[in-house]
Amino acid sequence: MITVKPSIEIVSNHDYKEMLTKLEKIGRVCYKSEDYIKEGSAEKFLKGIVKRGHESVIEHESITVRVTCDRGVTHEIVRHRIASYSQESTRYCNYTNDKFSNQISCIDIATGFEYDLNDENDRKKYEIWNNAMNAAEQYYFQMIEAGAKPEEARSILPNSLKTEIVMTMNLREWRHFIRLRASKRAHPQIREITEMIRKEFAERYPVFFEDLVPEEN
Repeated sequence: MITVKPSIEIVSNHDYKEMLTKLEKIGRVCYKSEDYIKEGSAEKFLKGIVKRGHESVIEHESITVRVTCDRGVTHEIVRHRIASYSQESTRYCNYTNDKFSNQISCIDIATGFEYDLNDENDRKKYEIWNNAMNAAEQYYFQMIEAGAKPEEARSILPNSLKTEIVMTMNLREWRHFIRLRASKRAHPQIREITEMIRKEFAERYPVFFEDLVPEEN
């Protein structure tokens, strides 16, 4: 059993300035203020759009992200309906094959829940989890060896199983996603992923995301 950490990758290669230019042209249709378009006007205009909550304008652009997380987290992700998803399939992926290093991969529970493995209680919980993941792998392999197809054997696989999901949302829906899933009331592991996305978006696309700041614990 391999233990891996969650991660994200921005798949989109949209030029930020081109996004601003496009969305300013679209947004100004609402006010018939196209004559105000000039060099450098897009950023100020769109900041105002976002501040006023006129977010339908930014639905005209989207971002695609590849997320590596556990399957429990993806069950929460796909509840967001205004999106497109493509996910690693446990029906067709046979984790006994060489390309999976002949073992299952699980997302390290210690990262999302911030376990301190020098703490006796956290270390005990982690050891129980680790034993359970190894047992799941063992019985999954036994099912495959007994002639089961991956779609049968997957019933044994744990929520902690590492998966990859590619998700595309428009900018407005990303803002909604971040507001909900970066909340301190969100599940720790999806909050961990969302904070990675928020930081990356704020750096790459500041007009649309720099106002979204994490809640204090």
